Amino acid sequence: MADVVKEKLALLRTKLDQIPALEQAEAATNVPKEYLVLGGGGIFTLLIFFGVGAGVLCSIVGFVYPAFKSFETIETKTKGDDIQWLVYWVIFAFFSLIETFRDFLLYWIPFYYAFKLAFLLWAMLPQTKGSKFLYDSFLKDFLKKSESRIDAAMAESRKSAEATASELVGATASLVKDDDDKKAD
Repeated sequence: MADVVKEKLALLRTKLDQIPALEQAEAATNVPKEYLVLGGGGIFTLLIFFGVGAGVLCSIVGFVYPAFKSFETIETKTKGDDIQWLVYWVIFAFFSLIETFRDFLLYWIPFYYAFKLAFLLWAMLPQTKGSKFLYDSFLKDFLKKSESRIDAAMAESRKSAEATASELVGATASLVKDDDDKKAD
């Protein structure tokens, strides 16, 4: 058993040798980099499962890498990854919207942040291309069938928002005029 553990740690060390930041961390702390990674991963896992700062960690993990990859996709001429990242951002926004009901989710769904993190990783990682799978399997057909209804709802929402904004501007102008009249008296 001990030999298997040593063998796995040696394999991990060879993979971690390719990361210069870990070399620096190992030199600064005098702790082998494989222990740093395993300890950090363990702490990260505990934080996610017990919910201490899990929302922030999920948001950071769910934002940093995809934002960088989206930037790379924008800067390349090929269109291969566009769908992957556009759908990923729709998924990320969906989670952000759902989390307005955070108390309900955390009460009724145990390990919500662990599941969220696993799902976001599945959706973002190039090995799984989960968001492209979701688009090809579900979203594309649904959106094509519902396109006219979605466009009509968006047009109606736009009209409603314009009417509300117009009323708000009129009411504000009326209040300002009344206030100016009172000051003039």
